[in-house]
Amino acid sequence: MKDIPESASLIEYPCDFPLKIFGAQHPDLAQSVLEVIVKHAPDYDAASMEMRASRTAKYISLTCTIHATSRAQLDALYRELCAHPLIKMVL
Repeated sequence: MKDIPESASLIEYPCDFPLKIFGAQHPDLAQSVLEVIVKHAPDYDAASMEMRASRTAKYISLTCTIHATSRAQLDALYRELCAHPLIKMVL
């Protein structure tokens, strides 16, 4: 992944930034996502996490809106979430 200067970003920091995380139905998914999010955004309010099951309940989508402070923070968060075995996709 090539580093892009933060000045080239279309996002102005700090800002509230929604993350949409998709994973297979698993009892540990929400807690696992929360642990990764709090590691990168310690001020994240866990009560604000939104969870929705797919029509067949095979998948879960989580929406977490963090207070993003930098591109580096978001990049590190995306990398860790995408590498997690329970997570299928992050938008």
